[in-house]
Amino acid sequence: MTLKKKLAVSTLAVSMAAASVAGFPFSSKGLAEHFGVSTASAAAATNAEVKAKVEKIYAQLTETERQALLAYEQEAGNISAEVFEQIFQPVLSKLALEADDLATAHKAFTSVSSVVYDVYDKDYTAIKDIRYNVDNVALLKKIADKAGVKNLTADDFTKFLFSIEAELGAMISSKSTTDLLNLIANASSTDDALNTLLDEAITKVLNHHTVEGGLTVSQVVYNLNITPGDIKLSLKNLKDTIPTAKPAVKALALAYVRAYLNDGGTTEPGTPGGNNGGNGGGGGTVTAPVTNPTATPGLYDVSKLVTVVGDKATLKLVDADVLKAFDALVAANAGKTGLTLTLDLGTVNAATVEVPLSKAIIEAAKAKGIANIAITFNGLTVTIPVGQFSEAIALTTSTVADTTVTSLSSMKLASSVYDFELTVGGVVTTTFKEPIIIKLPLKNTEGLDRELLSVAKVVYEELQYQGGVVDGEHIIEPRPVFSSYAVLENKVSFKDIASVQAWAGRQISVVAAKGAIEGVGNGNFAPKNNVTRAEFAKMLIRALNLENNSAKQSFGDVSSTAWYAPYVAVAAEKGIITGRSAAQFDPNATITRAEMATMIARAVKSQKPDAATSVSSLSQFSDAGKIAASLKDGVAFAASNNLVIGNAGKFNPNNTATRAEAAVIIYRTINFK
Repeated sequence: MTLKKKLAVSTLAVSMAAASVAGFPFSSKGLAEHFGVSTASAAAATNAEVKAKVEKIYAQLTETERQALLAYEQEAGNISAEVFEQIFQPVLSKLALEADDLATAHKAFTSVSSVVYDVYDKDYTAIKDIRYNVDNVALLKKIADKAGVKNLTADDFTKFLFSIEAELGAMISSKSTTDLLNLIANASSTDDALNTLLDEAITKVLNHHTVEGGLTVSQVVYNLNITPGDIKLSLKNLKDTIPTAKPAVKALALAYVRAYLNDGGTTEPGTPGGNNGGNGGGGGTVTAPVTNPTATPGLYDVSKLVTVVGDKATLKLVDADVLKAFDALVAANAGKTGLTLTLDLGTVNAATVEVPLSKAIIEAAKAKGIANIAITFNGLTVTIPVGQFSEAIALTTSTVADTTVTSLSSMKLASSVYDFELTVGGVVTTTFKEPIIIKLPLKNTEGLDRELLSVAKVVYEELQYQGGVVDGEHIIEPRPVFSSYAVLENKVSFKDIASVQAWAGRQISVVAAKGAIEGVGNGNFAPKNNVTRAEFAKMLIRALNLENNSAKQSFGDVSSTAWYAPYVAVAAEKGIITGRSAAQFDPNATITRAEMATMIARAVKSQKPDAATSVSSLSQFSDAGKIAASLKDGVAFAASNNLVIGNAGKFNPNNTATRAEAAVIIYRTINFK
């Protein structure tokens, strides 16, 4: 297939070459962030479009190619003023600059050389200085005066570069992707076809001064009698003097072609690792990425945008492509809310995986009504509610040694051990207003009791069991805080439950395994003890994974430091529990069976609003008349869905609920479908 007037040689490569000639800021950061690009190849191009293009190209660099850019930065940035003048003597002789101006040009050249790598490293700091430096501005004005043109600005150089881009695009429009990659990767060290293409494009652009409305840079060059030969000789001097220049240009050219291939993601001959071997920066197989953000609405395959260096993998997204994925998701789900875009990294062979999400992505998600961004790889999924953030975020997930957990417990491990970290605006953040949902893949579960599997959190050399819902070969658990997590078979036994073993023994074990209910100490559960309103609030919120740090409560009898305060806050916010009054919760009061059933009903309805109620369900209880009017709907819902059952035809609505009864109703709620 052909690229249909896409470039074989990247704008960045041309930018570096041209910048090296004149010593002014043509780097991609400048184009994207500071030059206010409005014209490109006779067509409008927004800053966002240019930046997206630049980032898409840089995302394709291999580690070896990245090192090529770094090598160029280090070598070119350290050349002396004398060497700089020798390289660019063919052009500088026509400019006839004074000593101070030559020094300015040399300094600008070394700065631009640094920026070429800084773009990869997402460092913007040098760009503004290059463009707005008073010495650079003054030098441009002097050159304009010498050439007899009205003005000369950085924007003029931007248009110049895009004109070279357009010429290159027209020249190679008929070439196949294989031909282009071979052309770049297999170019010889002298007088190669890549140079020929670039030379021809430069010549054509410099001749634009003959066209009405021709480029200012071309007019300056023409008026000062700077010929295409002068520029070509300067480029040759650059390559001869700075050996790292050619590999850097070649690396960027290869990255450009990879970024714009649309042939299904196959490795083309001539690319590093391709059929022809190639010598354009090599270092392992590079697959031409196909990352169509709109192919499957809601699922964006970004596996080709993952780079691995050592034992760390990093996802390098292009903001514009993610925004397209948002639009496709919204279009496919018109009128729906709570949408989730999943970024699928595929199989990642690295212990640590980093996924940065820019501020632009976060803000766009909120603006477009995207509630969550999910990140999935190696069977693990992390779903992030993005509405709580207003800065760029970065998720880092590391698979750590099993001993992180097995050294703390004899319970059987049923997953790998994961360490999660989230930075917000560059600052590590461990507590979230809205829980982040982790979906951990299970392993080695043969012979384990799946109902006893629970997500465990490592806290100060101890394990805290958080629960989780087993879903096939995964377990799902919302987490309001980040730490190290793993799944274990949590066998909990109590020595005082024989009297309730027949009807509540299993339920107590499972609910305790999930961390939703605890013993009273010394191996006892106290199954017949009464349950307080505060205790049941905690049981319910923990069991249903409703913990939320953003929830607030205003009851005068609930201290903000009380152990039950966060659970009461969530329960009150969701309408699961109401206070005795607007100001009083009465946390230590015991709870009746009817109250417990009503709280369960409200909790389930908050998660499953379509769950039905049978109006006749209360007729099975001979004492239904004793249920308070305000609680009848709740008891009816719980009875309709077998969350509560009676005893000998009675419900005993006003009896105080026991801990064993609470465990049973919590167990049924956990398993409610």
